[in-house]
Amino acid sequence: MRWLRYWRLKFRRRVLRPLRHWDSILERFVTDILYDRRRSIVIFFCGFLLFLLSIPFRWMSALRRFAYAKNIFHSHCLGCLVIAVGNLTVGGTGKTPVVEMLARELLRRGRKVAILSRGYRSRSDSFLGHRLQKFFRKKSPPPRVVSDGKSVLLDSAEAGDEPFMLATNLPGVAVLVGRNRVFSGQWAIRKFGCDTLILDDGFQHLRLKSHLNLLLIDKGNPFGNGHLLPRGILREPPVELRRASHVLLTKSDGNADEALECILRRHLGKGRPVLECRHASRHLCGIHSGEKISVGALQGKRIAVFSGIAAPESFEAFFENCGATLVHRRRFPDHYRFTENDLVYIFERAQTLGAEWVVTTEKDAARLTPGWFYPLPIYFLRIEIEILRGMEDFQRLIDRICSPGTGV
Repeated sequence: MRWLRYWRLKFRRRVLRPLRHWDSILERFVTDILYDRRRSIVIFFCGFLLFLLSIPFRWMSALRRFAYAKNIFHSHCLGCLVIAVGNLTVGGTGKTPVVEMLARELLRRGRKVAILSRGYRSRSDSFLGHRLQKFFRKKSPPPRVVSDGKSVLLDSAEAGDEPFMLATNLPGVAVLVGRNRVFSGQWAIRKFGCDTLILDDGFQHLRLKSHLNLLLIDKGNPFGNGHLLPRGILREPPVELRRASHVLLTKSDGNADEALECILRRHLGKGRPVLECRHASRHLCGIHSGEKISVGALQGKRIAVFSGIAAPESFEAFFENCGATLVHRRRFPDHYRFTENDLVYIFERAQTLGAEWVVTTEKDAARLTPGWFYPLPIYFLRIEIEILRGMEDFQRLIDRICSPGTGV
């Protein structure tokens, strides 16, 4: 079978690797259009074509919501509390730290919590594979259990970045991944005895009926360029703010934004709490050593940073604000799987430019090759949510959920 192995390796080298390279370039190009990061004739023309495609997307999205509202499509109730945490846009609102904060507080107050995620960009997140599996099997496959509340059972490649992070940081909380979140919820209730389900990125998931809808809005870039997918980053128009029970303004600097507050008043109505919070950087953590270093140690350091997230600007700006010198920065598409060649290039550039440390995000750290030798100290930045305004509303929400016999 040597000949078969030879041609398989040749196919990977000649076909699959170049395709992956061009796939990354295409994704970066589309991202530049969605976020209006570059301007040119080509981007303007492509943006116009994407705008035409966004019109049927708007109609289909509205038709789907209408079908669920009129019970043409059925929403399932599982007999326990369901909390949806999501956003109107794709990526970049800092959803994972909010889910972590909410789950940790509910766990501390005695709730049996499970987090249900789709597992976006995990190894098993294949639309075609899912459809074939659904066609040939009578029953849905069981959800992938990332954590049973006692130990982490899957790596980031199998689970996805965010579920793996949540499972690692939340001992005592079950984390399940699967496209069918109704089935995942039933599994969590039956196997782990959970009484509270948190839908990670669940604002648009109407098939499972939620009792509370927590909507996150990036205060620095609330609605992108105002267009729906695929021309902009909006999944739904801002009028769908009315479905939110609570709104969290993330990445806040504490300053008032009259334009955003006017939009919230117009679409949200009275009596809906609006919380303002920021992503507080707690410390740097060594990826292999586990060593924790205060952010104050960044003062005067020469560092190189790399990331594969939707909005890397605020991540990079943080180090400059801390007094560090960014000698090299490297951006990859969101959820990008780093290769050994990528890491070699990053560290060679960092050493050439005199970097003392290499720093990445916590989400990207989960995707690094285990056991690889790093010629420079490498850390990830640990981020937690800090509520600036509306702490009383958050505590009322937790009290309401955790009160005996709650039927939220």
